[in-house]
Amino acid sequence: MNLALLLLSVPLLLFALLLALLSRHKKSAASSENFIGATGLVESALNPEGAVIINGELWRARARNGSAVQIRDRVRVVGLQGHLVLVEPMSDKL
Repeated sequence: MNLALLLLSVPLLLFALLLALLSRHKKSAASSENFIGATGLVESALNPEGAVIINGELWRARARNGSAVQIRDRVRVVGLQGHLVLVEPMSDKL
């Protein structure tokens, strides 16, 4: 009986682990209505593209006007192109 329980529980545990790992790599479903206007922090300089953290998630980003934006500058989301976030710099820094 113990062997049968072991043989049943190991595949279920591995399947649950696989699902957990796969779910960590999905971006949240960001609809433009909910995402535009959100603020974030530049993680790697936008020159012309880089990365920003918005709502705790790391996103590829580009400044809308093509200007360079430095690390730790605050930005506001003004648009989306697939998984690329279009941002504009805000006047205050952290």
